[in-house]
Amino acid sequence: QVQLVESGGDLVQPGGSLRLSCAASGNISIFRIGTVAWYRQAPGKTRDFVAQIDWRGNTNYADSVKGRFTVSRDNNFAVSLQMNSLKPVDTAVYFCYLNTHDYDVWGRGTQVTVSS
Repeated sequence: QVQLVESGGDLVQPGGSLRLSCAASGNISIFRIGTVAWYRQAPGKTRDFVAQIDWRGNTNYADSVKGRFTVSRDNNFAVSLQMNSLKPVDTAVYFCYLNTHDYDVWGRGTQVTVSS
């Protein structure tokens, strides 16, 4: 089993930056071979895909964040989401999601609020 804990959420002004982290514990070998994705959910909205990185380092982004967000593997235990040029529409709870061919798990999320 793997446990995921997100951190780094905060209140930031429009145009600012934040770096979110998804830290894994438990069976790290699963984390290392899986695809790690970030999703976000604003109040009253669906949980939407933001970005992902697979075990090879291949990345994929939602159109709404391309050129502003960067997902990366920090080491065998954590994945980060660097968010630049933040906009009020980026306000949401951000979730980390690990997926392999036979296993998946969600973190509990971290709140990001973009407001002046």
